[in-house]
Amino acid sequence: MSTLTEAPPPLAPAEPEQKPARKRGRFTPYWLLLPGILWLVVFFALPMIYQASTSVQQGSLEQGYKVTWHFATYWHALTEYWPQFLRSVFYAAAATLLCLVLGYPLAYLIAFRAGRWKNLIMILVIAPFFTSFLIRTLAWKTILADNGPVVHTLNSLHVLDLTDWLGWTAGDRVLATPLAVVCGLTYNFLPFMILPLYTSLERIDGRLHEAAGDLYAKPWTTFRKVTFPLSMPGVVSGTLLTFIPAAGDYVNAELLGSTDTRMIGNVIQTQFLRILDYPTAAALSFILMAAILAMVTLYIRRSGTEDLV
Repeated sequence: MSTLTEAPPPLAPAEPEQKPARKRGRFTPYWLLLPGILWLVVFFALPMIYQASTSVQQGSLEQGYKVTWHFATYWHALTEYWPQFLRSVFYAAAATLLCLVLGYPLAYLIAFRAGRWKNLIMILVIAPFFTSFLIRTLAWKTILADNGPVVHTLNSLHVLDLTDWLGWTAGDRVLATPLAVVCGLTYNFLPFMILPLYTSLERIDGRLHEAAGDLYAKPWTTFRKVTFPLSMPGVVSGTLLTFIPAAGDYVNAELLGSTDTRMIGNVIQTQFLRILDYPTAAALSFILMAAILAMVTLYIRRSGTEDLV
């Protein structure tokens, strides 16, 4: 018997591929970013460009300034005021180290041991922000007064003898010395160290500490091997938030220091507002910005972490 096989039906012609409909609102994120970008351009980029042009100008306030591409202003500013640059870096580094030493234990306490007192301690940490930066700095003039209890206590403990030998104080005085400036910087920027440290420590999973204890790790070993490495993003963020504004600060050196403790911020302020040498002031500002940018870049690369809080 022969079997007849039916031919398969003809294939229907393939429909042309339809392009996916354009998603509506794909430009919405860019529109949302536009106000912030305009803010940065108007209040950051344009002033930076203006200051850059000012730094290469020549002239006077009476005759006016003209752009002459006079880059020798940078060399003059650097060779004339390099002691103030080094002093600013040294004071800022000392204040940053003190903030880290004082802030890390407090941030650790808030994150792991504060319990129901956590919110209260956090309020006390940010309480200095409720008053003016100027008022907080002026308060230290009373705290470190020559006849005050702080100086009397340090004298009785012979601490001022050691600081005088190190060059941080002058005799029995603390005001108008490097120690007073560093104390002011430390107090004013300490919250900027504590808050990132607390945020980083709070993210650490408590089970990691339990696991370290199960492996017979001692508390110091647990801190050294687990807690501190995991808190490095907070350490890096806190040190940057403290060092950068401290290096350019001028209020603490102006109110708590003397002519021998002037920082580069004081020089820039004097050049802008008193001497009215705008090109030198602008050149000093750019040198300070370039130096801090180089140090920060090197520090971030050496710290071994890219996760900042």
